Amino acid sequence: MKRLFTIAALSAALIAAGVQAVPFRWATTGDAQTMDPHSQNEGLTNSVNSQVYEFLMIRGKNLKLGPGLATEWKQVDALTYQFKLRPNVKFHDGDTFNADDVVFSINRAKHPNSQVAVYANQVGTPRKIDNLTVEFKLAEPNPIFYDHLNSIMIMSKEWSEKNNAATPLDFKNKEEKFTSLNANGTGPFRLVSRQPDVKTIWKKFDGWWGKMEGNITSVTHTPIKADATRVAALISGEVDFVLDPPPQDLERLEKTASTKVVNGVENRVIFIGMDQARDELQYSNVKGKNPFKDKRVRQAMYQSIDIETIKARLMRGQAYPTGGITPSPLGAFSDPAIEKRRPFDLAGSKKLMADAGYAQGFEVTMHCPNNRYINDEKICQALAAMWAQIGIKVRVDATPRAVYFPRLEKLDTSLFMLGWGGAITDAETTLTPVLRNRGEKGVGAYNYGNYKNDKLDRAAAASSKETDPKKREALIKEALLAHNDEINHLPLHRQVIPWATAKGVTVTHRADNYLQYEWISVK
Repeated sequence: MKRLFTIAALSAALIAAGVQAVPFRWATTGDAQTMDPHSQNEGLTNSVNSQVYEFLMIRGKNLKLGPGLATEWKQVDALTYQFKLRPNVKFHDGDTFNADDVVFSINRAKHPNSQVAVYANQVGTPRKIDNLTVEFKLAEPNPIFYDHLNSIMIMSKEWSEKNNAATPLDFKNKEEKFTSLNANGTGPFRLVSRQPDVKTIWKKFDGWWGKMEGNITSVTHTPIKADATRVAALISGEVDFVLDPPPQDLERLEKTASTKVVNGVENRVIFIGMDQARDELQYSNVKGKNPFKDKRVRQAMYQSIDIETIKARLMRGQAYPTGGITPSPLGAFSDPAIEKRRPFDLAGSKKLMADAGYAQGFEVTMHCPNNRYINDEKICQALAAMWAQIGIKVRVDATPRAVYFPRLEKLDTSLFMLGWGGAITDAETTLTPVLRNRGEKGVGAYNYGNYKNDKLDRAAAASSKETDPKKREALIKEALLAHNDEINHLPLHRQVIPWATAKGVTVTHRADNYLQYEWISVK
């Protein structure tokens, strides 16, 4: 009762002052990992941080790029780009945005602690021309320069340095910095308070330079892990929106008078990775060798996945099975040869296991998240049951994303689940960070299986700087086919994420699964 009285009193005071308070409350399975915009490259983390921090360009509802902190830009020559910055933009602490902040942010994002370093390194060297002009000089051509640049959120140089946060925090080693719980951007909403895994609150920034399409004045995000509890909170009115309603409850939510479902497909592919580097598999009873180094074992695992059962029973049809590895078919130019799955073949899988010398199978631990992807833990358990049929006894170790992703960064796993996606459909942002051999400047940083596929690597490296569209398409296809031929990952499906809202809520479902606060309206 005290809480209700406080909210009512606050609302009354705001109305008396001529301000109508319109709060918005939403929930997801898990929480963002950090408020540091360069430390972690994870979907929910990027989404909530982008409400506070902005990019030089902003993606619209159709994901096309338009003016953001930069009002105009041009390509001066093959290796030079120039941007004019928006004047009179204020950070949430009142400081004025300028070219120093852009140069600082790009260089900060290149730091080894940054998970967006692979993108920052591909936009070249930034240089301040004047307070409102920045130039980027590249070492070699970059056919998706603008997409890479639009992966770097802009911070205040002065605020970061003042708060001992000139470099990104090292999340995988549990480093704490001011940016763990605090933020200072130029975006439409400012961070008010942060309690990890409990509650995060934002309020509308009245000094924002842009146009607020929606009417909300504050946002509260609450992670609710249990599916039933999350759905119940929406139906009862405790929250206004659920980003990840469980597939099994969609029909119920559609039929409930107080709620509605907003359908949408996410640019994200879900797949399984394997340690293909260690001579002895780490979390296994196999001694002196690594079965995942044998392509026959990888193929047996692939062909023993009954993907249609996963789609029908676990995902309730809310998934698109694929043999591809890019978040969208567009990344593979919708080529059927790249998208085609290997057939489900249990008998063939058993023979492959026997041929590889594992007729009796082996034991291994599979690490999975339990609050990141739709039905992530349940999918891992289903896969374990399927692989048991070919003798592979899998123990599923499912943990929250805050524990799970640092483990992957340390390559501390033998068998794991990963999803990859976002706003960019071009294959480059999968090839270089995820599929290439691990190297410098973020190349292969997300190749957590640490495999080496030199044919893939050569083709992908060449495609990264090829500006001729036809030649580039051929190189990308060569790289993706090399990946599929070696079975470096086991692809599952592209994820579908319908959203669920209260009846009076209007939201815009983007394919990158970002909930943009400035577009939300509540009756």
